[in-house]
Amino acid sequence: MELSERLQTILGNVHSASKMELLEALKSLNIQIEELKPFLKKERNKPYYRKLLYKNETLELLVMNWSELDCAPHDHGKSHGWIQVINGVSENTVYEVKENHLPSELFTEKKEKGRSFFAPKGGVHKMGESEGTNLVTLHLYSPPITGMKVYDLEKCAACVVSDDCGAWWPDEIHQKVKEIKLKKAAE
Repeated sequence: MELSERLQTILGNVHSASKMELLEALKSLNIQIEELKPFLKKERNKPYYRKLLYKNETLELLVMNWSELDCAPHDHGKSHGWIQVINGVSENTVYEVKENHLPSELFTEKKEKGRSFFAPKGGVHKMGESEGTNLVTLHLYSPPITGMKVYDLEKCAACVVSDDCGAWWPDEIHQKVKEIKLKKAAE
């Protein structure tokens, strides 16, 4: 079955979009790197190039082809979902966030090809390619992401970004939906 048919058949039948239903759908897709090659593009000035593969009112599936840059710490708005490493090794850092404070790092872990990890609603993390491994990841979120908050730890600020902005501080004025000044943890 072609990739587009599998996406429609499997993702079109996701109903509750619970944590486990999303994971099962992602595994059932069984997407291989060869199928994704037409959608991959190198990005030099951003952490990744992303391509939307499937979207309906319940969920969205994106593929991301990573550069050597890490993305900024960010949440996924009101969404939750799974990230699957298709190629390479991902370095994922998870943060704790207390209201109006800078995120504080909890832990960093590496995930290799074939591994998946959960991004909970309200969870904050950053990702990047580990060890020059040509990282490619699939991201299945429900509902489709909107209202993502990106953190700039040096500016001591956060920004709710528009849906066309990735997990980096916005370059364009229209991508800054709301900027928020944060307090340092000791305050």
